[in-house]
Amino acid sequence: MVSERRAALCAGLFLIAILAGCGRHDIKRNAARMTGGDPDRGPVLVGKYGCGTCHTISAVRGATGLVGPPLDGIARRANLAGQLPNTAENMIRWIRNPQSIERGTAMPDLKVTEQDGRDLAAFLYTLR
Repeated sequence: MVSERRAALCAGLFLIAILAGCGRHDIKRNAARMTGGDPDRGPVLVGKYGCGTCHTISAVRGATGLVGPPLDGIARRANLAGQLPNTAENMIRWIRNPQSIERGTAMPDLKVTEQDGRDLAAFLYTLR
């Protein structure tokens, strides 16, 4: 278990290091490669799933919610949901089924499809 956490943490730190040295185009390309998603679909999906009702996301007009944490800079965070190493797999899993990770979390299960989860994660990895 400890070695799995260490490997996941190293993967997350590697991801952060890659994204830190990139231009905007490279950031999008790397986010798409990591997640299998399309970061350009993210703002539309934020609206579709109502993410901005709970989260502030400066890149999305009207996303000014104060229930959940602001999502600006999420690509640079070491952890997601306070406990998961920030990896693409964990991000997609959290977006799609947060209750399976943290029972009772305020983050609802919005029935996000697999592809929409990948696209949302790709978009979130562009938020530095």
